[in-house]
Amino acid sequence: MTAKTGGAAGRPAAAKTAATTSTDRLGRLLALVPYVVNRDSVALGEAAAAFGVTEKQLIDDLNLLWCVELRAPDPYCPIDLSYEGGEITVAEAESIARPLRLKVDEASALLVALRMLAGIPGLDDRDALSRLIAKLESAAGTAAAASSQVSVEVDAYSGSADPDRTGLALLRDAIARGRRVHLSYYVPARDENTERDVDPMRLLVVEGNTYLEGWCRRAEAVRLFKLDRITDLAVLDVPAQVPDDAEPIDVDAGLFRPSPQDEAVTLELTPRGRWVADYYPCESVEELGEGRLRVVLRTPDTRWVRGLALRLGDQGRVVEPGALAATVHDDAARALARYGMT
Repeated sequence: MTAKTGGAAGRPAAAKTAATTSTDRLGRLLALVPYVVNRDSVALGEAAAAFGVTEKQLIDDLNLLWCVELRAPDPYCPIDLSYEGGEITVAEAESIARPLRLKVDEASALLVALRMLAGIPGLDDRDALSRLIAKLESAAGTAAAASSQVSVEVDAYSGSADPDRTGLALLRDAIARGRRVHLSYYVPARDENTERDVDPMRLLVVEGNTYLEGWCRRAEAVRLFKLDRITDLAVLDVPAQVPDDAEPIDVDAGLFRPSPQDEAVTLELTPRGRWVADYYPCESVEELGEGRLRVVLRTPDTRWVRGLALRLGDQGRVVEPGALAATVHDDAARALARYGMT
């Protein structure tokens, strides 16, 4: 693969990415070349916006592509890549410019997920989803037959034995009638149940889980409440009064919104512990070589990080802050002592 780049480019970028994971980056790299080839040329800013990254991150990706060698279907398949003058062009990449095709297992997984989504009660625009499933079934053939053998049942609320009138149904009723609700809500980070009055705003599904979004009178702010953590629910005979300036939470980029005031925690992970970077929202992810990672995440409560560090065992360790690292070390020593291993 050859490259023509402006300035000091032409040298592979340092093995470091900010606020992204290896899975995210791989997805971008697989889509970037066909995206540019099908448009002849694309401005750096336009491509960065399309992939939801900064121009610097996009240039890092382009520099990584510079050192990739493709060997299918021809013995040698060079790609001519350039981003001189702020315009990205890619030539001689016909072998990977074709639209991506789903394998049987990928199509099966997609159909199972879509059928699971279609099973969620109260889903808007179910007709469009049904049409999409039908088109995929028609195109997938064997995959559709395989996926039809998988039974998926969606339980959007598990806090009651009477799903018809409690949980999800009660919340829908409260939203329709504009009524405040009282929740007993379990907070796993503190391992406690909290009592709070909430003015419901909407129900939404994020990453396969159902949430109530509403104005929490206890926090005086918009909050999301995971339905399977609601241990008790009552609709009050009080009108809901959501403040005019209350803004719905933007969930497109995920649920977690770290604050600059949250404590920064640095973890170093072995290759077997890299899953942490995919599972938890990280402020930065840095490759250390030999498959190891250094990640930084922010949290308002480090108690759950202590549990994470103990679960990781030899797959990772807390580096900073030092006080937290020492606490984790003491937790591990006490746990080992109980087994007579110290």
